[in-house]
Amino acid sequence: MIQLPIPIENCIVRSYRHYDGPSLVKYANNPRVAGMLRDMFPHPYTLASAEAWLYFVEKQPVESYFAIVRNDDCIGGIGLNLQNDVNRMNADIGFWLGEPFWGHGIATEAVRALLKYGFETLRLNRIQANIFESNLATRCVLKKTGFAKEGRLRKSVVKNGQIMDQLVFAILQDEFDAEAEYIPCGAE
Repeated sequence: MIQLPIPIENCIVRSYRHYDGPSLVKYANNPRVAGMLRDMFPHPYTLASAEAWLYFVEKQPVESYFAIVRNDDCIGGIGLNLQNDVNRMNADIGFWLGEPFWGHGIATEAVRALLKYGFETLRLNRIQANIFESNLATRCVLKKTGFAKEGRLRKSVVKNGQIMDQLVFAILQDEFDAEAEYIPCGAE
């Protein structure tokens, strides 16, 4: 069973804390971050947005949303949207990282840590991600952590007035190996 906080690449994945609001605003209030996420991730990202999020995660019955932290600054977030009913052993993964930290392997390590948590602690069977087709960085992270592309949802989302495809990626519990090196970016 995974214990929090989880150390990763000069960062940690930990529970959100009440004082994370200002650093959330600092890194989340960026149109390049919000542009690759669902509309429920607000832009502009204000202190009121951060406080609403912190209130939400404080009330979660099963902890599944976490802060990515460096030097006690919340530089990103990662979480599992747990499913219910017949899908109760499944979750959707989502994550974001402040722009100054892109390209340093932090998201890849955070995803690996969360997969381990999801499969070992939460006993999930399947974790999936639906991403905008244009989100090449997330596609790369998913490939490097063992996700397989399962399909394309044609013209299924509208973001910033543009209709686009979503790609569906997933990984099963019996496919996950926290130590494995998977397909590098650019490879198919």
